[in-house]
Amino acid sequence: MSGLRERKKQQTQEALSWAALHLAVERGFGRVLVEDIAAEAGVSPRTFNNYFSSKAEAIAWRQLNRARGAARLIRERPRTEPIWESITEALVSQASDQHPGPQWTAGVRLMMTDPALVGEYLKANAAAEQEWAAAIAERTGTEPTDMYPQLVAAAVGAAHRVATNRWLHADPPVGLGSLLRDALRGIAAGLPAPSA
Repeated sequence: MSGLRERKKQQTQEALSWAALHLAVERGFGRVLVEDIAAEAGVSPRTFNNYFSSKAEAIAWRQLNRARGAARLIRERPRTEPIWESITEALVSQASDQHPGPQWTAGVRLMMTDPALVGEYLKANAAAEQEWAAAIAERTGTEPTDMYPQLVAAAVGAAHRVATNRWLHADPPVGLGSLLRDALRGIAAGLPAPSA
């Protein structure tokens, strides 16, 4: 029964997060009320408050949820696989190389630039790095608070932010997965200086 309950919880969070993102893009973040988000998702405002403490948290939840998925995949990769390969494959699998519609792109741009959302976005990124550090520690036989998993997770977070920013501004469009793979490969190689 707990598996069904967890799936239902995940579906409700997903619906609320999508509704918050959709309405924020459509109307502007400041013009969206919790009641609007709840109505769009087909639940009560009380249900919204059971899952999220704010509109911004509902929007940023998607970022954190994908990070948790990547951490789970890092743990599931073969133990014989080099750690950077495991990290790259796990994170790239969470990013789609398909070019999402303009609404999704606008939602990511909003989350990364709207002053009312940036704090929650950064909070989600910090939580994501802790999730990755814990998974990396498991894979490397270290503690999540040790320097190595913390540094690797911070580097992964930086790669993700840079790749996402390039994806948002790429003309012509480029897949986020490709950009993320390139960024992580560069870090794994020690960030060699580009050739002149």
